[in-house]
Amino acid sequence: LQKIVILLHVTMSVVVGKTLMILFPNTMKRYILKQGEKSRMNQNPKFSYENWGPTFFSFQYLLFVLKVKWKRLEDEAYEEHTAPNTPVVTSNGEVRHLFDFMRDNRPLILNFGSCT
Repeated sequence: LQKIVILLHVTMSVVVGKTLMILFPNTMKRYILKQGEKSRMNQNPKFSYENWGPTFFSFQYLLFVLKVKWKRLEDEAYEEHTAPNTPVVTSNGEVRHLFDFMRDNRPLILNFGSCT
């Protein structure tokens, strides 16, 4: 049921977005560029709106957003429930799953850090 709700929501958003891009191309361009400022995407000189802007609200965009949202359904954690067995990347770049690191009844502690 959750996947159907997500499908309907994302499909409706793409249809409305695509319609607005056709009816008001300059306004949508300004809106998309403003969104790019928030993620600092506009600061990369190799990115120009003409290269990536038209991909918004395309069929490929729809499929990508659905894939991400559906995958995130599996990653939700709830209090008093078993933790999700999400993929993690080790310090040497190997992709494993969270439960691969559990040993007997010992608690599992994850330490997150940054290399920047």
